[in-house]
Amino acid sequence: MAFDYDLFVIGGGSGGVRAARIAAGEHGAKVALAEEDRMGGTCVIRGCVPKKLMVFASSFADTFGEARAYGWDVTPGEFDWRVFRGRLDAELDRLERAYRAGLDTAGVTVFDTRATVEDAHTLRLADGATVTARHILVATGGRPFLPGIAAAAGALTSNDIFKLDRLPESALIVGGGFIACEFACILNGMGVKVTQFYRGEQILRGFDGEARGHIAEHMREAGIDLHVGCDVMELERVAGGTRVTATNGHETVHEAVIYATGRVPNTEGLGLEATGVRLGRRGEVVVDEWSQTAVPSIYAVGDVTDRINLTPVAIREGHAFADTVFGARPTKADHTLVPSAVFTQPEFGTVGLTEEEARDLGPIEIYATAFRPMRSAFAGRPERAMMKLVVSAENRRVLGCHIVAPQAGEMIQLAAIALRMGATKEDFDRTVAVHPVMAEELVTLRKPVRTA
Repeated sequence: MAFDYDLFVIGGGSGGVRAARIAAGEHGAKVALAEEDRMGGTCVIRGCVPKKLMVFASSFADTFGEARAYGWDVTPGEFDWRVFRGRLDAELDRLERAYRAGLDTAGVTVFDTRATVEDAHTLRLADGATVTARHILVATGGRPFLPGIAAAAGALTSNDIFKLDRLPESALIVGGGFIACEFACILNGMGVKVTQFYRGEQILRGFDGEARGHIAEHMREAGIDLHVGCDVMELERVAGGTRVTATNGHETVHEAVIYATGRVPNTEGLGLEATGVRLGRRGEVVVDEWSQTAVPSIYAVGDVTDRINLTPVAIREGHAFADTVFGARPTKADHTLVPSAVFTQPEFGTVGLTEEEARDLGPIEIYATAFRPMRSAFAGRPERAMMKLVVSAENRRVLGCHIVAPQAGEMIQLAAIALRMGATKEDFDRTVAVHPVMAEELVTLRKPVRTA
């Protein structure tokens, strides 16, 4: 049977675009890609990139204060959201053009429309036309989850924050994951009065417990009204915002209510189940280690599979798929020892096992320290950095590294290389420190603070 394309990709995010470019540009496949929204997906348009730019913008209030302590005559004015928003929109437009240019250079045919799956080799476009492909790749990503009570009350999600015409004077953020915590810090730094509810006992569930507590304490010291063990019971639109009744009985009014209570895979209405593709409990596409579904011609990568929902992981999965299927180089995406960063203030960088995970596997030693970085201490600021190594007591390998500090994301990238190479605690000890920098603490931790 002759097909219109060797590969048809549904979704123009990081994973889908990488797969399309490699399959077409490096392996010579005839490739098409359909995207019903803006090219670039969550990361470029409504996630990592605009969020990080907002992190930069929100950090200047503290920087101005530090500058005065260092002798600079600085008189900061008010933060102008409209100026920033204009620059942000222009940057996202530039990045979208770059994504499109990359696809064009690789020879990928782009359909700016929705595509759904008819059968193992057939897709239907929104205008009713059908196309066929030898292989189909689903890379539709995920979207924020908004409970019914929140939707009815006009609550916002992280997607909406980038589109605001102006910043609210006050905001309640519901959730305790990294998206909720990042936006709590961002809005707080931009001058918004921020309250945060999380129903669990501590924010950032799944991360190292000691680091979680360290970050929560910093957020409160920065002025964020953080409540754990607390959730929304009722929401009511009133003059000036939304009245919120909490499970602890308190009633407050906030100009904006923002939900960051998780994300769900974008599989609704794609027609996958009718073809035999299995979906998981949350709607995620079930795939094997090759990113292949139960239908041999259909694959899926990225957040839609709900494996590790990080952009670099989606890119690796997309590249591995293209090399496997079109490059005669069977490649599996490696999901072990994936580093990540949470862009709270201060940042949190982490790779490997948490202390809680590691102690369930065998005896461990914990090396940790907390200190005031030189820059903050000189300026009389209270911020404290935290460095932590989780070490196997049996083979001395460093199983986990956790850093809470300014620029922790930059540091953890290099620490991840060491862990990937199987570095032991003694390898860290033999490494000469760079002085004076925060990261030198990672190679000067000599005695364990506890064992388990």
